[in-house]
Amino acid sequence: MTTNAPITVAYGDGIGPEIMKASLKIMQEAGAQLDIETIEIGEQVYLRGNTSGIESGAWDSLRRTKVLYKAPITTPQGGGYKSLNVTIRKTMGLFANVRPCESFFPFIETKHPLMDTVIIRENEEDLYAGIEHRQTAEVYQTLKLVSRPGTEKIIRYAFEYARRNNRKKVTAFTKDNIMKFTDGLFHKVFREIAAEYPEIEHEHWIIDIGAAKLADRPEQFDVIVSLNLYGDIISDVTAQLTGSVGLGASANIGQHMAMFEAIHGSAPDIAGRGIANPSGLLLAGVMMLVHLGQPEVAEKIHNAWYVTIEKGIHTGDIYNANISKEHVGTSEFTDAVIANLGKMPDTIKAVNYSAPEDDPISKSIELKSMPPSDKQLIGADVFIDWDEADRNPDTIGKNLAAAANGDGIELIMITNRGQKVYPDGAPETFCTDHWRCRFHRPDQSPITHQQLIGLLQRVTDGGFDFIKTEGLYTFDGVPGFSLGQGQ
Repeated sequence: MTTNAPITVAYGDGIGPEIMKASLKIMQEAGAQLDIETIEIGEQVYLRGNTSGIESGAWDSLRRTKVLYKAPITTPQGGGYKSLNVTIRKTMGLFANVRPCESFFPFIETKHPLMDTVIIRENEEDLYAGIEHRQTAEVYQTLKLVSRPGTEKIIRYAFEYARRNNRKKVTAFTKDNIMKFTDGLFHKVFREIAAEYPEIEHEHWIIDIGAAKLADRPEQFDVIVSLNLYGDIISDVTAQLTGSVGLGASANIGQHMAMFEAIHGSAPDIAGRGIANPSGLLLAGVMMLVHLGQPEVAEKIHNAWYVTIEKGIHTGDIYNANISKEHVGTSEFTDAVIANLGKMPDTIKAVNYSAPEDDPISKSIELKSMPPSDKQLIGADVFIDWDEADRNPDTIGKNLAAAANGDGIELIMITNRGQKVYPDGAPETFCTDHWRCRFHRPDQSPITHQQLIGLLQRVTDGGFDFIKTEGLYTFDGVPGFSLGQGQ
């Protein structure tokens, strides 16, 4: 006797309730064994004053079931509301976002009939840490945080996914020609881990040309692994290349929990009209059933969906008068999939899900321990709000150098938005009211935190408003900070 699998279901906002009811109906008819707990998340929770969009009782359900099947939600307009998806992913450690994107030509119109690409996106860090500040009247800041453990987890997951799913190549997308520390770390770890999988081809592309190649010839890619922001963007682009973002499904995998969802939004403009395509959420449910140890049910649903697509029974987002046979709404599409349960596609390659592995990828990730580094503080970047009328870098530079001198620590350079403007800046460089001022001893010998505090006191006594500092460290003698542009 099969034991029902506990799951938590969130019906969401906009078209969410419609496509969730449709997906669950298909699963029930296919024989899925599920014990469902329902939670409320999203717009109404936000509007009750909860800025995260999820209440404490919902967390209890997630910890009980360890699986969330989630419809799209609406985040109210205006400031102060945090992304619910990001909150759940980071809180529950869902570090891997897996998004398969496959073309279904000739049944769904696409310019890329051979595409079969999986995007594996890091889910917990990068710019999605959401750490932002307004620092001056003119300048706002977002912190990009990339860790070695987070990087190693997602890259190792990508190679394990490729190995276990008979994929031949893993490609990394970064921008390490510009962000040499954060994206540079991702590329470095990618090369290290790739060496452990000699049977799998690996390559690296800078994100801009890589995305261009992906949009032009996606069939050249197999598994793509990338940082959070890049992965978010390219997964939507890749899904659209299949013919519709409405087909895109997403699994968010962690070591303790998993979340399954469509990649599209709540589409409030079509809510209640009965025309939404439930495919993305349904295919996410297929991934969920495999995860839950019900591969036979997942296989039955997926192949029935293929048959429905082959027969040309299409919702409006993928309907094409030259290809499709029936233009249907949500309910009719759902009934068609149910009618095709047990049937096999003729042209699209049928799926054959094997039994789930005893050792899921997420639980087999082992991080390497890193030896301790000799970390030395040698100076600081002091960020200053200064808005004199002419914004002359020589004026702030000379005055600040005189005011801050002491303990052998000197003003080495000033940058404005990353570009060196003092000493010997270019007169053409446009400057804002936000200045990064780098201090250390000329020989870069270590300083103490007390000496750093003394530096900040001298800066303040000189009449300068410092916003924040960033310590300048060396690790085993190697600088842990970038040069200024033009330095």
